[in-house]
Amino acid sequence: MSEWAIVWEARGAILDGFYNTLILFGLSVTLAFVLGCAFAYWLETRNPATLALRGFINCMRMLPFLILAYLLYYGLPSLGLRLNAWTAGLIALVVYYGAYFGEVLRGARLVLPEGQVEAAKAHGFTGFKVFRRIVLPQLIIKTRPLMGNLLILCLKDTAFLTIITVQELTAAANSVQSTYFVPMEAFVVVILLYWLISICLELALKWAGRFGAKRGFEHV
Repeated sequence: MSEWAIVWEARGAILDGFYNTLILFGLSVTLAFVLGCAFAYWLETRNPATLALRGFINCMRMLPFLILAYLLYYGLPSLGLRLNAWTAGLIALVVYYGAYFGEVLRGARLVLPEGQVEAAKAHGFTGFKVFRRIVLPQLIIKTRPLMGNLLILCLKDTAFLTIITVQELTAAANSVQSTYFVPMEAFVVVILLYWLISICLELALKWAGRFGAKRGFEHV
């Protein structure tokens, strides 16, 4: 039996890992984006907690992702809190990329013209409504390339979670290659699957760009 035939016979394990990666990635980026939007709105307020939030975001930006995953999975049990691998991995991705999403949105907010905000307030929009209806849609469209890069980075960082025993795509490929001794073929298949997800993300971002152009947020 050829090496490729062996990989085909083990396709169930790889597809299970692929499915787990899709679920983990989809949940993590959705929750991280919501958290990042909350961070961006919070940073617009003027209160003492804003400084603490800035410190937290800077801490996440300086911390390697794998260290955070280790801390949540191996460190928290020493404090009496034990998380399973999947939960620890999800929380690590959400917190880590929530900080990055928040920082990207904050940077775009600094260069957004204030005239629109002042006009919205003059028409009776409240603070949160201004952010949700006027500010946030423009920030999302204008930061589309950066957001796309973060999505790709988040996808790639899911592979690190194999270290804390999360059964995602890389872990599945590693299991197949160690069982059947087909490392090249197993990991080539995994690369193609990661590439497939990345292409879908790229197409989604292009669609978002066209949508933004139709709504007048940018030109294509």
